[in-house]
Amino acid sequence: MSERLRQHLEANNGIPNLEILVPEQVDEAVRLFYRDGFVMVRDILTSEQVKFLRVGCERESEAVLAVDADNIGNRGRLRYSYGGASITNSVLHREEWVMLVDLPTLLPIITAIFGSPDYHIRRCAGDFCLPGCDYQPLHADIGEGFAQYKDPRGLVGLRDLPCPAIVANFLAQDFTLTNGPTRIIPGTHHSKVTIPSLEDEPEWMRLSTVCPVPAGTAMIRDLRTWHGGTPNLSKDMRAIPNAIFLAPWVYEPQKRSMPREMFDLLSEQGQRMCEWVVTNEPIETGYSLRYRGKEKVTM
Repeated sequence: MSERLRQHLEANNGIPNLEILVPEQVDEAVRLFYRDGFVMVRDILTSEQVKFLRVGCERESEAVLAVDADNIGNRGRLRYSYGGASITNSVLHREEWVMLVDLPTLLPIITAIFGSPDYHIRRCAGDFCLPGCDYQPLHADIGEGFAQYKDPRGLVGLRDLPCPAIVANFLAQDFTLTNGPTRIIPGTHHSKVTIPSLEDEPEWMRLSTVCPVPAGTAMIRDLRTWHGGTPNLSKDMRAIPNAIFLAPWVYEPQKRSMPREMFDLLSEQGQRMCEWVVTNEPIETGYSLRYRGKEKVTM
């Protein structure tokens, strides 16, 4: 990466006047989420929880990299999805990720957005990127056909609906101007226009990043909102593990990825949220970059 890019990002990166709330601002979080398709809330994790989570991210990242010696990645070079690499499509067999299901600082906001506590966990995973990674194309995490939704009349598409799923990404380190902060395009959760390619993306979108933001913040996003990765010009891995919550009116069959001993760590509400992912059967875990034909490495 060029020094010119670093200077450009240090001078221009970040959404102007980005609002960062605290957990008690539930109503304001709902308002911003509905308006922009995402909201940033700091202090969702304590400093001790951040340390615990960061250790887990580093451990699991090393396990993913063990099956990708060439650092080709599974979301672009030097860029990885934990869930995309996990053979369970989740990391709910690790206590650091189970913690993210049941946070009293976060769940009141999720409940208020959905207007009900009767939502379920889809999975907990997230992503990480290594120093030297480049821009990732803008994308949305779900599209038409999500959860088998289809209006046979062709009148109401997925983007016309209330929010069908929320992802909360947790900052396991600060987001700085240059360590690969996520870029998000506000207001695109209901947009039906074609997402621009990297070649066609205007510069303001490339700079529409959520930074600077402190570790322990949750980036709470409608899965339909356009977003993408940015260059990591730091010397460290950047990780944003996540928890994905399905709206009360959505049913999507899930892999049974949570062992009973992890389920038993949760509150009564957390257990109800995880009833679609828990299993009493033994779970085989590990990582594989399947599309490249890599052998599975069980951890």
